[in-house]
Amino acid sequence: MIDSHTHLELCEPPDAELVAAAVAAGVRRILTVGIDGSSCRAALAAAEDFPQVYAAIGRHPNAAKGFDDADLAELQGLAEHERCLAIGETGLDFYREGAPRADQQRAFAAQIGLARDTGKPLVIHSRAAESETLAQLAAEADGVSVIMHCFSMPERLDECLARGYAISFAGNVTYRNAADLAAAAKLVPDERLLVETDAPYLTPQAVRKERNQPAFVAHTLAFLAELRGVTAERLDEIVERNAARLLGW
Repeated sequence: MIDSHTHLELCEPPDAELVAAAVAAGVRRILTVGIDGSSCRAALAAAEDFPQVYAAIGRHPNAAKGFDDADLAELQGLAEHERCLAIGETGLDFYREGAPRADQQRAFAAQIGLARDTGKPLVIHSRAAESETLAQLAAEADGVSVIMHCFSMPERLDECLARGYAISFAGNVTYRNAADLAAAAKLVPDERLLVETDAPYLTPQAVRKERNQPAFVAHTLAFLAELRGVTAERLDEIVERNAARLLGW
C-alpha cells in the first residue's frame, strides 16, 4: 500500500513509531507534505531518515500571507533535494482564508511555475474555492501533472478528469454523510486514482475515534475497493502503480 499524502510532523506519536506502524500494516511508500518552510524541512528530514518516506514541499494557501520572491527562492532550494518528489500542497482556501486571496493566488502561481520548472507533480488543496482553483489551473498549469489532494469537488469531477488530473481520496470518503464523494470515487478511472490519509486529519470511519496516521490508509483502500467492486489487493496494485508513475518512487 501507499499513502500519497500525509503530514508526519503533525502526527503523534514520533515518526519512527508512525513509520513502523505503517510498515506493519503493509504501507511501503509514504509522501509526507510540507505546508511552510519549517514543515518542508521536517518532511525532507523524515525522508532522509526512513527509506519508505518521500517529501512534497510547498506553501499551503493558509500559510501564504506575504508570499514573496524570498519565499519562492526557499521553495526552489528545498525542491532540489533528491527526496522531494512533488510540489505542494498549494492552491486556494477561501473557507478559513488564513491569508489574503491575492497572496494565496500569488503563492499558487509561483508553485505552479516551480512544478513546471522541476518537472514534479503539483499537489492541490482547494476548499470553498473550487471555481477559482480550477480557473487558475486552467490558465497557468497546462502541461503540469496535477494531483487533486483530498478530492472535495465531486460536482466538478468530469472537468478534473477531462484535464487529466489524478484524483486522491482521503478518509472522509468513508463518512456516512459523504455519499457524493463516494459516488465520485466509483467513477474515477483506475489510472487516475490515488488514496491518502491526510493524517493527522480525516480519520477513516472504521477508526474515527483515533487520531489519523499513515497505517490507517488501509481502511480507506478497503472502503474504495468494496465501493468499486474489486478486491483490496487488486485496488492496491492499481493505486501503487499510479503513485509510482506520478511520483517516480
